[in-house]
Amino acid sequence: MSAEHDAIIGRDAEIERLAALVGADGGRALLLSGPAGIGKSTLLEYAARRAEDAGRRVLRAGGRESERDLAFAGLHQLLRPVLGEAAGLPDRQRRALLGAFGFVADSPDPLLTGVAVLTLLSQVAERAPLMIVLDDVQWIDSASADVLAFAARRLDDDPVVFLGAVRDHEEQGSPPLGPPPLDLPVLSVPPLDLPVLGVPPLDRAAARRLVGLRVPGLTGGARERVLDQAAGNPLALLELAGHASPTLTADGHGPLPVGERLAAGYAARLAELPEPARDALLLLAAADVEDPPEAVLRLLPDAGEKAWIAVEESGLIRRAGRHIRFRHPLIRSAIYHAAPFDARTRAHRTLADALHDEPDRRAWHLAAATVRPDAEVSAALERTAGRARGRGGYAAAAKALARAAELRPGREEGARLLADAAGLAMFTGDLPWVVELADRVRARTEDPAVRAVAALHVARLSALTGQHTAVFAGLAAIAGDLAATHPAIALDALAAAAVLRFYSSEESQRREIDRLLPLLPAGPVREWARIVSDPFGSEANPAPRLQDLITAAREPASQPPNVTTTAREPALQLPDLIAAARGRPELSAALAVAAWVLDETPLAVRTFDEAVQSWRTRGPLPDGLGGVVALAYFEYGRWDRARAVSAELAALPAATGLDHAVACAHAVEAMVAAAQGDAAGARALADEALRLVDPLESRSVAVYARRALTAAAVAEGDHEAAYGHARAIFGPDGDPVHYHASYPALPELAESAARSGHRAEAIEIVERSARALAGGGSPRLRALIHRARALLAEPEHAEPCFLAALEDPALESWPFERAQARLEYAQWLRRRRRIAEARPFLTTAYDTFRRLDARPWTERAQAELRAAGLDVEPADPGAFAGLSPQQQQIVRLAARGLTNREIGERLFLSPRTVGSHLYRTFPKLGVTARSQLRDVLETAAGRHG
Repeated sequence: MSAEHDAIIGRDAEIERLAALVGADGGRALLLSGPAGIGKSTLLEYAARRAEDAGRRVLRAGGRESERDLAFAGLHQLLRPVLGEAAGLPDRQRRALLGAFGFVADSPDPLLTGVAVLTLLSQVAERAPLMIVLDDVQWIDSASADVLAFAARRLDDDPVVFLGAVRDHEEQGSPPLGPPPLDLPVLSVPPLDLPVLGVPPLDRAAARRLVGLRVPGLTGGARERVLDQAAGNPLALLELAGHASPTLTADGHGPLPVGERLAAGYAARLAELPEPARDALLLLAAADVEDPPEAVLRLLPDAGEKAWIAVEESGLIRRAGRHIRFRHPLIRSAIYHAAPFDARTRAHRTLADALHDEPDRRAWHLAAATVRPDAEVSAALERTAGRARGRGGYAAAAKALARAAELRPGREEGARLLADAAGLAMFTGDLPWVVELADRVRARTEDPAVRAVAALHVARLSALTGQHTAVFAGLAAIAGDLAATHPAIALDALAAAAVLRFYSSEESQRREIDRLLPLLPAGPVREWARIVSDPFGSEANPAPRLQDLITAAREPASQPPNVTTTAREPALQLPDLIAAARGRPELSAALAVAAWVLDETPLAVRTFDEAVQSWRTRGPLPDGLGGVVALAYFEYGRWDRARAVSAELAALPAATGLDHAVACAHAVEAMVAAAQGDAAGARALADEALRLVDPLESRSVAVYARRALTAAAVAEGDHEAAYGHARAIFGPDGDPVHYHASYPALPELAESAARSGHRAEAIEIVERSARALAGGGSPRLRALIHRARALLAEPEHAEPCFLAALEDPALESWPFERAQARLEYAQWLRRRRRIAEARPFLTTAYDTFRRLDARPWTERAQAELRAAGLDVEPADPGAFAGLSPQQQQIVRLAARGLTNREIGERLFLSPRTVGSHLYRTFPKLGVTARSQLRDVLETAAGRHG
């Protein structure tokens, strides 16, 4: 991927379209359309550089407002570098072209001029492919536009590409983003009749990344406020961020200020409007809604009909029925800050008085009009936060609570609200914002409990950054310090510390948790922490220890889920507890995590389904939960869901610093990719996961990545490499690197060891694991140990181990592992010439692999089925013809041995795009590796030969 591409944030789809345009053989044309500041010119520049790098000659022109009425001004600007080559044109065409530019006295002939331009461009393109780049097409004079449109429609067979950029139709009459003049006419249609690609606003993640790169000092809630107001417009993002005050917080109200140049320009323009019109614009700017409620609309006619006409004619707003908005986010900001402070305050108070039926908007306008502590306004914002939280609007709720805290008369009460705001902001994944709120708590109170709660919120999110040792120490200190005085907070800290212990698998952390547990009251949170920290060292049935959760589940939703109880109900099984927690996503998710850790994966998946759906109706999936959900889905055979959850986590912006969460997502996706035969993709994802984390701080992620690398090597038949990766999942002495994540890799370790000469070492590791799990291992882990023993045993002693691995029908809930065990046993049976016994196992395994799209394993099962005398459905010989032309080209180049990067350079695609195309085409072609593509092409050629 080029450096230019890396610098263009959030435009992957547009970049891919432009790359295809640059690489086109014949005439192609495209017009980028979007509002001012959206990034059209940046994309044009990218395409021009790519074209020049690819050997194209680039001719450029840009529409200019001052030349809009000068006939052929745009055409002259474009063709000036090649006018010397017009000497080779037929005489009539040459004179027509020169006449259009006033170089000869001939009267311009539009048709002949168009033919001359067509011929000239064709001649130029004969020496090198050509790209025409036109910016600000809305200001290209009509004579030039007509001629260029004429040529563009007739160059289909010439290597000429037309690329232009134009403001949206509704933007073409809007004010420029700078000082006036503002009296541009509205153009009814784009002057070039070309295919249009709309350039949309940046999505939230891309906008956040852009601000992080260009204005790195702006973080937390202040950055989020800029993102809210810029509405994805890159120019507005950088303008607002660049002029944001260092003391800016997320909980302010009203537009952010713009730079002095823009502010002065719009202030001068506003001064030309009548005072009622200025008042109406200020009300709209302060209202901050595109569809103002009736209460606001009723305020506007009071400005007078003439004033309202002046507002609409100013070009500063767009109106369609109830839909009213400023033509650009910067215009709203400039108008708002051009007004005196007292006028802005009056506008907010007027809006608040008019919005009695909309309590949330009214509360914010009251807050904007209030400069001193006010208990009533603070309470109104607190109620607003409660309603926002109920709808899943965690960011909105956190902002409201933070502003309520600033307006709360009592410092201690304000500190409590700020701590609650930090807890809500935690669900946004924005660590700098949570840190900012916690800092404000510390500045407001000395209460150790309130300060600890704020620190706990920071720690929970910091756990996803990868700094697990330091964060664990802070959590353990909170748990120890507050165990006697504030046990509920101490229990929450201990539970968060147990999560850190899971991430890091640090044995000293388990010992610290064991030391702290007796200091805390018995109850569900304490037992949950014990299970997560040491699942296989715990008693066999955790449900009696967790039964207090049932009481928490039956408490009103306002009660915290970590309350302890004194009266015990009859012992309950984990499914009963989960059923009782239905409708409480936080509690359900916690129980699902416990179920997954204890290898109750089917129960965990069902609970995650309900909890995740409930989360999604209320807001984002908590980042710390996503990795566990993806892993549970992977184990359960729902690989599409595992990929979807992983993709959400992987999309977390780099600015948040949640590298552990992103790395976990990459590792899980790598495991899916490896199982489905995309070995190259799996390695890339796993390597990226390992790059993002310290393997000693994030042992869980490191192990998942190593498992993916092991599976990728197994899929490619490289058993020595597979053993190397699998061996790294266990320490030098054979103990697991991670107390939970390492054990499922035992069968891969065993198979690769048996095929690479490391049998004795692998046997010792397997038996060491068996002894460690003898007292508390799950049925699933016992089956995996039996399977590993079977793969390492001498052939005559393997069958009892295979049968033990397949004995428990409940293990069908791990379909991939179950199918692998069936295939391995069937292979053993066939080699013993017990073919009739092998066939049912082979057929069932093959069906499972096909359903999962586990292509390497499907091929292995196919080979065994054929050896057992059974026919299997072959790949469609016409599949190659069914691919798109671009996919066929990619397959041809891959078959010749080119890498994804080399293919991307030839076809002007990113390596990731090439890999994505190959990933989608492999199953259609019935192949699992690039080495098989040559046979596919030969078959396709023979079929059509």
